[in-house]
Amino acid sequence: MRRRDFIRLAGGSSALLPLAASAQQPERMRRVGVLIAFAADDPEAKARFAKFELELKGRGWSEGRQVHIDVRFAAGNPDQYSALAKELVALQPDVIVAHTTLVTAALQRQTRTIPIVFVNVSDPIGAGFVASLARPGGNLTGALLYEAGVVSKWLALLKEIAPKLGRVAFIGNPKTSTFDYFLRATTAAASSLAMEIVPSRIETAADIEGAIKSFATEPNGGLLIPPDATMFTHRDLIIALAARQRLPAVYPFRFFVAAGGLMAYETPRLSCSDRPQNT
Repeated sequence: MRRRDFIRLAGGSSALLPLAASAQQPERMRRVGVLIAFAADDPEAKARFAKFELELKGRGWSEGRQVHIDVRFAAGNPDQYSALAKELVALQPDVIVAHTTLVTAALQRQTRTIPIVFVNVSDPIGAGFVASLARPGGNLTGALLYEAGVVSKWLALLKEIAPKLGRVAFIGNPKTSTFDYFLRATTAAASSLAMEIVPSRIETAADIEGAIKSFATEPNGGLLIPPDATMFTHRDLIIALAARQRLPAVYPFRFFVAAGGLMAYETPRLSCSDRPQNT
């Protein structure tokens, strides 16, 4: 199996996890581990995983014939990441797909030899996963989700739809996202748009509700949601609260809009071009 072929990630309604392979028949059943931050019953997780299996089949890798997939769902609960990562590594798969930054970090702590392909990771260099996008090195490679500069576009969209907007709530869970990475970029970009960024670090649905309701007590506010497994898990609540509190909101993925959110802005994913050294 060529490791570089493994990196065909597309977001939104496309595949959650890419896997390609050489056309030749494998000598043995291959084993793939997958650790997903979403819940097993999340509609987006189901759609992406179905696409993943379809992509596999189209490339000659059928579940139960050429490949066996061990998948675990963390349901947006960071307390499960380490245990699930350890469980997957103990199965000794040929390769592991890691969904989100904190999931990737948990798997990296468990193995430095099994190849890991990460998706939905926004700062792989800063997180210590790869040395560079051109030559990742080690046993990790994958796709860059967003560069920090994307926040300028998110803020500009908010200003365009609500010209009087002066305050933006930035809400996320540092345990399930690269919160500070996006917060720094958001704060820097906001100054040129005469916006005040109000960060809220949350962990639970109750935290989210409290943060949004508290923020909405003052006028001319908007809502920015960074890529965050906790916020994904509670997206219906967030969308409902934004509508109820009359807060214009911009989201990082279009599935928020499909669920009733106001608007989203996505960018193409950038893949690490090199293959892991341990294959």
